[in-house]
Amino acid sequence: MKSHNRALMIGFCVVPFVVFPLVAEATAKDPIAVGYEEKGIDVGATNWVRDEDSGEIVPAPPGYVSNDPNQYNAFPQCQVDDGNLAIDCLAKQRVCPPRADGKPGVPVIWKVAPREIANPTWTDWQGNGGGPTCLYDKNPEDLLPRIAALIQRAFDRLPVVPGTLTAQPSPHTLRGAETNFYAKAAEQPFDITILAQKIHIIAKPVQYRWDYGDGTSLGPTTTMGGPLPQDRWGEKTRTSHAYAATGDFDVVLTTYFQGTYSVNGGPNLPIPNQGQFSSPPQTVSVWRSVTRNYADDCNTNPQGEGCPGGAQGNR
Repeated sequence: MKSHNRALMIGFCVVPFVVFPLVAEATAKDPIAVGYEEKGIDVGATNWVRDEDSGEIVPAPPGYVSNDPNQYNAFPQCQVDDGNLAIDCLAKQRVCPPRADGKPGVPVIWKVAPREIANPTWTDWQGNGGGPTCLYDKNPEDLLPRIAALIQRAFDRLPVVPGTLTAQPSPHTLRGAETNFYAKAAEQPFDITILAQKIHIIAKPVQYRWDYGDGTSLGPTTTMGGPLPQDRWGEKTRTSHAYAATGDFDVVLTTYFQGTYSVNGGPNLPIPNQGQFSSPPQTVSVWRSVTRNYADDCNTNPQGEGCPGGAQGNR
């Protein structure tokens, strides 16, 4: 009888093969309850997945499809193979402190098995060292601070298409003349998963940096520049550059994207820091111009310098 009372203090009843509450029963305002059953712990979600970023086991959102070859389940720390509880284990089981909202935690051992097996033989999962961990009622709000801590790294790893760079004139320009550079960049949406939650990210271009390849640069600036008609090439613009020397120069455009994210269709939240994404280098060849005066034209002197039949024209 004494052992039976100890089990009741933590919410267990030692009767095999049925569902027993580990915490207080759910109310109308709190429909999610943790339960103990022969197959493991039920927290309102029977599909558990391993999050790739944190390595933790978390409830899968509705409709989530996992590529993990394994399936996971949680078993009470003191459960034995026949579904009963080991009474002598209860006094030594891990103590799980309550959440901020007062909900108690359940000490569990995570186990793993191949996903394709319907009724598998579970083995201890070693991802957390194999020891007991604390499992709490499913509460999406608890995940928001953890997602916020991971969102910047996830944003920086997105396959964002950087802005494209155009030079006028190109691929050749003249030394001392203004070469006009401008960018094109677009807003881009992404759908990813963090802690098994569906995250929608929008990356919006907001600033640009121009590295002209000769040691000079412009920005970051909100100015993306714009094209000029050919009859205005050589004019100075807010993003143009005049090269002081001849040669080939690799120009790189870096586009700064500001991101927002939403969790499971919730409100858009700002991603704190901008992501930087650079375009491949574009080579601009800078030539020098030479001016000479001639007494007659190529019609009068077809062999003259610079004419098709002349010495320079045949080179």
